[in-house]
Amino acid sequence: MECTVSWTGAAGTRSGMGFVAETGSGHVIAMDGAPDTVKPEMGGQNLAPRPMETVLAGTGGCTAYDVVLILRRGRHDVRGCSVHLTTERAAADPKVFTRIHMHFTVSGKDLPDTAVERAIALSHEKYCSASIMLGKTAQITTSFEVLEG
Repeated sequence: MECTVSWTGAAGTRSGMGFVAETGSGHVIAMDGAPDTVKPEMGGQNLAPRPMETVLAGTGGCTAYDVVLILRRGRHDVRGCSVHLTTERAAADPKVFTRIHMHFTVSGKDLPDTAVERAIALSHEKYCSASIMLGKTAQITTSFEVLEG
């Protein structure tokens, strides 16, 4: 796996905090920092997610992918899956995630709660590299709800 991240600057200038990541699979992800009201040239323009937001989004994607795959392999009729992530970060640098809560909403036809609970557990204990990595610095908790449909 590889990725190249390049500083874009602000509108072709060498100020601002915009970055573009080009992934090994040929996709592009834009990232930007928050505006700095004291030194505008030091801040971003709020044009894209923050780098740590992309870490969080990637983690959510990784675990949701696992949950859907595990349920499908168990021949369950899963029709939707979303995960809402909330975090707390350390106050001082490096501002790592210290707590992450993931709330899954899974929908399907006759999905047993036990199957969803097991899929989430397997993702966090065995398959989701991102959440397992973040679990080294953050306390990760989960909850879920199953919707018919």
